[in-house]
Amino acid sequence: MAQRMLQFVKVGRQMPEKRGADTRKRDFDEIYAEFAEAKAAEQASRCSQCGVPFCQVHCPLHNNIPDWLKLTAEGRLQEAWEVSSATNNMPEICGRICPQDRLCEGNCVIEQSGHGTVTIGAVEKYINDTAWEEGWIQPFTPPRELEQSIGIVGAGPAGLAAAEEMRRKGYKVTVYDRYDRAGGLLIYGIPGFKLEKEVVERRTKRLADSGIEYRMNFEVGRDATLADLREKHDAVLIATGVYKARDIDGPGSGADGILPAMEFLTASNRVGLGDEVPDFRNGRLSAEGKKVVVIGGGDTAMDCVRTAVRQGATSVTCLYRRDRENMPGSQREVANAEEEGVHFEWLAAPKGFLADDDNQVMGVRAVRMRLGLPDATGRRRPEEVAGSEFTVEADLVLKALGFDPEDLPTLFGAPELPVTRWGTVKVDFHTQMTEMEGVFAAGDIVRGASLVVWAIRDGRDAAEAMHAYIQNKTKAAGETAGVRAA
Repeated sequence: MAQRMLQFVKVGRQMPEKRGADTRKRDFDEIYAEFAEAKAAEQASRCSQCGVPFCQVHCPLHNNIPDWLKLTAEGRLQEAWEVSSATNNMPEICGRICPQDRLCEGNCVIEQSGHGTVTIGAVEKYINDTAWEEGWIQPFTPPRELEQSIGIVGAGPAGLAAAEEMRRKGYKVTVYDRYDRAGGLLIYGIPGFKLEKEVVERRTKRLADSGIEYRMNFEVGRDATLADLREKHDAVLIATGVYKARDIDGPGSGADGILPAMEFLTASNRVGLGDEVPDFRNGRLSAEGKKVVVIGGGDTAMDCVRTAVRQGATSVTCLYRRDRENMPGSQREVANAEEEGVHFEWLAAPKGFLADDDNQVMGVRAVRMRLGLPDATGRRRPEEVAGSEFTVEADLVLKALGFDPEDLPTLFGAPELPVTRWGTVKVDFHTQMTEMEGVFAAGDIVRGASLVVWAIRDGRDAAEAMHAYIQNKTKAAGETAGVRAA
């Protein structure tokens, strides 16, 4: 039944049912159930349809959120899906993993008025999962085939979003990636309890069925240089993401059992996908039966602590140098981790590590912190509290301190590729093209480690920029040929 809007004064905010912590921490299935159609319509009807939709303003993709909420409330789900997918290449993925509490939902007008935000992410997930179930989402055929081809380095969210947009315009598109599956961070970085892998695989398969070619296990610099790709394609997009883990200095930091977060998460996801992972089987990359300490406060740290719980760790502790209110990760993820038994040591930072005679880590030496004056970013700077050192026992320590770019000019055999002092690829932000003719870049490799939704936005923008570049180049070539003929 169609629902009237502005029901927030009568209907309370309600999320889909969440599985209990004791149940969900035994597996890697997603923790939220699906909305029933009536409940999705009811929750969508809470939208106030405000004149200035701050949810849309604060969404990196500027999704038309009030429109598809209204259509959902009216029972017009196929139209809601069409509006949702018009601005987002992966809406059901964003509905699952976006930090809505910091973006759309956190800026909802009725949230600011004390009525509780509209459950935007859950409704977005419901709309698009329904679209898959009903068969509305099918491979697409561009209205015409163009002669030009595009090469995209990186099969993560930025690269796949750009690939879809360019294929829709009729270009031949080839996506190159060093891994054996497309999806990048979506497939190997984010755990299944947040994003089940078949959700990603159906997206990547649809792109393949629509004519996009994948070249997996392909490393630029090993299998071909950047120059080779430039010669083969009319435009090349670098969308590799950033995967170089930030490290920790300090006594004992070279002990066995101190590992980068992504190595741990990739192994766990590979096991879940059915791959044979020797270092997981021998225990090196498994948390089972271990006291685990995770260092960091972002979403990657939350993925690590919650994965360790599911693998059977005897205890899981998260060390973060600021307090809860100042952590960069989603507060929703922190709450889920606490429900699952994770212990947080707020305002604590590592100073060194203890190891046994075999160089196996035994503990983390940490110090208490306090928040001082704001730094250049506006966040209060953490300062050590003298004489407050303490030890946390650990058999496995995971470093989740963020990611930096790899040395792409060296890896790609392209010393002329311009990078910033941080190692990110330098582009003209009006055109997204580097100083190398026809070479573009998008996503984390340009902006630094960020959100999936920003990568999708950057990939879409890069597609528009590449299309304009190729069309202008084709037009100029045609004009030159005409002048010569005259």
